Amino acid sequence: MPKPTKGARLGGSPAHERLILANLATDLFRHGKIRTTVTKAKRLRPLAERLITKAKKGDIHNRRQVLTVVKDKGVVHHLFTEIATTFAERPGGYTRITKIGARKGDNAPMAVIELVTEPLNTVTRTTAPAAAAAPAAPAEEEKAEATTEESAAAESAEAKSDETADAAEAPEAKKDEA
Repeated sequence: MPKPTKGARLGGSPAHERLILANLATDLFRHGKIRTTVTKAKRLRPLAERLITKAKKGDIHNRRQVLTVVKDKGVVHHLFTEIATTFAERPGGYTRITKIGARKGDNAPMAVIELVTEPLNTVTRTTAPAAAAAPAAPAEEEKAEATTEESAAAESAEAKSDETADAAEAPEAKKDEA
């Protein structure tokens, strides 16, 4: 027997909750994003991501499993042909939930759940740039030391000129005091 989810149900019964989530998933795949309450969005996310993963497999068994949840054949076709191909390289994280504030009527916290459209940011690191950067590091250190020596020399020259200016002003100050 399946274990019921913890917490309050979205509807009144488990069957009503399944219908609510199925309709939300259908609208999400049809429109790309929907505006709903935060609670419904959080409950929808695992279901939608599971359905997209089944669509990525693309065989008839997974299509029939998706059809048990999403009853609209046009939406299932769209899911398998277009949505699944856009997420072919992405290992997961197909949806994004963005909180948008409270609803005017009953102050319920609202959110937008949407399919992620940005391409996956694949960072490929190779050892070649790191090896090339290692010999450059000592050259940069030498430049930094030269810059430090130049700045120290400039500071000492400024200090000497300040002392000379103070010495020149000192006799004038003594004359004014007398």
